[in-house]
Amino acid sequence: MNEQQITIVDEKGNEQLCEILFFFHSDEFNKDYVLYYPIGEEDENGEIIVHASSYVPGDSENEGELSPIETDEEWDVVEEMYNTFIEQQDDEE
Repeated sequence: MNEQQITIVDEKGNEQLCEILFFFHSDEFNKDYVLYYPIGEEDENGEIIVHASSYVPGDSENEGELSPIETDEEWDVVEEMYNTFIEQQDDEE
């Protein structure tokens, strides 16, 4: 994984290159999270499909493990951070 992209490997071993939007840490859950989207994948309206996972860094700089977000409370924090990110992007434009 580099600073801007991450390769996701699904349960069938297929690799998908994704662009990282941002990482953040939640003190409430003592976890790191990453928001990302598959490069070249869009929904029927041409919008990117954003995914979120909890993130545990690996032994080296280019490794780590993604895990599903487990609770509604975690999703609430992720959605709040995403909405803040979008608002900041809109303000910069």
